Amino acid sequence: MIATLTDDKLNIENVIKYYTNKQTQFILQQLLVQVWAFFDQNPTLHEFPFPIVHSLKSRIKDPEHLEDKLIRKLQKGIIITPDNLFDEITDLIGVRILHLHQEQYKFIHKEIMKKVNQKEWILAEPPKAYTWDPESQNFYETLGINTVVKDSFYTSVHYLIKLNNGNSLCCEIQVRTLFEEIWGEIDHAINYPHPIESIACSEQLKVLSKLVSTGTRLSDSIFKSYNEYNSNKITEEENKSK
Repeated sequence: MIATLTDDKLNIENVIKYYTNKQTQFILQQLLVQVWAFFDQNPTLHEFPFPIVHSLKSRIKDPEHLEDKLIRKLQKGIIITPDNLFDEITDLIGVRILHLHQEQYKFIHKEIMKKVNQKEWILAEPPKAYTWDPESQNFYETLGINTVVKDSFYTSVHYLIKLNNGNSLCCEIQVRTLFEEIWGEIDHAINYPHPIESIACSEQLKVLSKLVSTGTRLSDSIFKSYNEYNSNKITEEENKSK
């Protein structure tokens, strides 16, 4: 038993050493920069006056968080080595796309799938929309995206992509509204990497999730009204000029 524990500890140390070396970090950074640049410089997603993409976030997993995940994997009987690290841990790097209202998501999804259809990106698995709201579930399913309900009421759309170059390294792309980002940041602060045991906090987060959903829906309504107003205004001006 002692030998096994020692071997497991040494193996985890070797994985962390491999992960933190300059060559591995360079590989991670390369993919992260490519994915970031696609969303940051894509003209379709940044049209005036209201860009589809409001803002972007990115991260490379902290070695401490990786070590914690390796331990949790080991407890499930999954042994991670430098050779299978990229295959088994798919969230080492991530890019988060934030937008104002749900309708904008269609354009983001279309641009992601364009890269996939052009065979520049490969989907490591089908995209998933985490949502508990029936209307949102219907919205995503009409786009052909599977929906998943989490007990925590977590909401976000996830893609796992990798470059079409034979490398198994994945980048996790998260797409969510600004309202959903508020919930996500609060939840992450108290529930990551280990869920809080407070029942009160868990229930309050569920209430906040419902408020966030209401905010996103109200944003959709505001922009629909705004677009209708502008459309009617243009029609009136065209009629006056005749």
